[in-house]
Amino acid sequence: MTGTGKYPSLEVMQASLAASGCEIVTVAVRRVQSQAAGHGGLMEAIDWSRIWMLPNTAGCATAEEAIRVARLGRELAKLAGQEDNTFVKLEVIPDSRHLLPDPIGTLQAAEQLVKEGFTVLPYINADPLLARHLEEAGCATVMPLGSPIGSGQGIRNAANIALIIENSRVPVVVDAGIGVPSEAAQAMEMGADALLINSAIALAGDPAAMARAMAQACEAGRTAFRAGRLPVRAEARASSPREGRLGAAVSGAGV
Repeated sequence: MTGTGKYPSLEVMQASLAASGCEIVTVAVRRVQSQAAGHGGLMEAIDWSRIWMLPNTAGCATAEEAIRVARLGRELAKLAGQEDNTFVKLEVIPDSRHLLPDPIGTLQAAEQLVKEGFTVLPYINADPLLARHLEEAGCATVMPLGSPIGSGQGIRNAANIALIIENSRVPVVVDAGIGVPSEAAQAMEMGADALLINSAIALAGDPAAMARAMAQACEAGRTAFRAGRLPVRAEARASSPREGRLGAAVSGAGV
């Protein structure tokens, strides 16, 4: 999944989405409504017959705000021709400095939106217990942050994300903080089902090239996870067998 914010132009965004091969794109409902900088013409710039819209509630500080904006997002998807689209990326972020999601507000909003028939994808801190509560509330995924939004710090919460992946019965999407393809691969190698990447692509020197690199890293990481890594050991272990060594053969021949 990719985002639509922070690109230098709509043309660069279009090229980046194509290079990423993504099938789902997030759209900040409040910014599209207000025609915020960089979002004018956004709806017309994307082929919604090919890409699934994931409206998000970015900019909402309370559960009540997020619920209202999610309803608007559902209508926005209908305007794009996706009549059966009930998806919403749920963000409840009252902290304007660190941009960390509110766990209580997120759970409250999720419970209500599930009742209203939404397919809820909640953005959360890497909290295994909160992830379980959201799953029990009926959320379609959980989306733990790797590190704060736009920070590019990579996967700083690996232990907790691993616990979420291990115990979750819904897909786990690592969202926020990924800065380079090696970090994208790391998240997928851990067993994440998907990634959502925006800033690392949009703010790169060559966004389209970075989008392509992220797609390759995502595929490589998932393939590696499925292949199964070798066990981590405390001691070295030779990769070649001891039997049949040249020295042993020569010695045995009495030369």
